[in-house]
Amino acid sequence: MLLTITFILIISFIASLVRSTLGFGESLIAVPLFLLFLPVETAVPLSVMLSIVIALVIVIQDHSKIHFNTAKWLIFYAILGVPLGILILIYGDEVLIKMGLGILIILYSLYSLYIKTNKILKEDSRFWLFVCGFLSGVFGGAYGLNGPPLVVYGNLRQWSAKHFRATLQAYFLPVSFVSVIGYYAKGLVTTEVNFYFMLSLITTIPAIFLGRYLNHQLKDGTFFKYVYLGLIGISIILIVSTLYNLKQ
Repeated sequence: MLLTITFILIISFIASLVRSTLGFGESLIAVPLFLLFLPVETAVPLSVMLSIVIALVIVIQDHSKIHFNTAKWLIFYAILGVPLGILILIYGDEVLIKMGLGILIILYSLYSLYIKTNKILKEDSRFWLFVCGFLSGVFGGAYGLNGPPLVVYGNLRQWSAKHFRATLQAYFLPVSFVSVIGYYAKGLVTTEVNFYFMLSLITTIPAIFLGRYLNHQLKDGTFFKYVYLGLIGISIILIVSTLYNLKQ
């Protein structure tokens, strides 16, 4: 029990720090690691509940930096994409889709890092809002990968590190809240989940503030380089965890 608690505290800190610094990515760090010693029906709700806390604190901290109109449309189009993501989750080949998605994200990230592009949006584009928002819903509904399409849109709009981090939380807060309501309705928010959730706040809260400090230290011109490196790391975790589960 003591070992489990120690791991939960460490994982919660690392995942929350990544999310608070970059604006996304904690679920693909937290869930695979939680699953090493927690059942999936505990690990997933725990991760999403932590997501709500992180998003809520950041929204309160930096609400003035949120592009609310952009977040509104991204959420709207994401909701349209979630049903397709769920169908992919139910009927698609999980291994092939996760591997393909991981490889695709890595290739796109490498392209964005090393191939110069002049594609910049000076103002919101309804077309790109739809594409990125819808795909975030599809990826999120299927495997909790909302982040990558949102990174693409933020990069196209050339958001600063502070605006990117804050706006994504305005997106994640309602999405995560709806998910937790669903888990609660299905009886997945148990006494055990609540216990681990309250425990994890011991390291999650400090990690949020440390992540805010690190985010504000990043120069806007190089911020997305770190974001794409983060996407590559997350995609590698996705591929490795898929191969690991395949062997079980």
